[in-house]
Amino acid sequence: MIDRLDEERLEILRSWGAGLSADTREELRAAGKAITVLIEEIDRLQIDLWHARAERPELVVTPAPIPELVRDLEPTATPPQASTQGSALRERLARTPEPRVV
Repeated sequence: MIDRLDEERLEILRSWGAGLSADTREELRAAGKAITVLIEEIDRLQIDLWHARAERPELVVTPAPIPELVRDLEPTATPPQASTQGSALRERLARTPEPRVV
């Protein structure tokens, strides 16, 4: 299983994105830009999460049991259409069960 992306790994990805973005080959520049865009979205989502936790400090997030997660990930008849970066992830998070208060 892959460990979470900690700050060190994100920094490595940032440097890869910057390096690939400066390459002379179009495919590698595109890959570098994609990495950079994804890292920026992770940063924005972390900020959103920080703000959400600040607004509701009484909530403690505990992982849901695996069967619930698997059931929630089953494909739907019509997949959601993402209009902006990250909107698909935000929609998926909105469908996630409410955190349990411990």
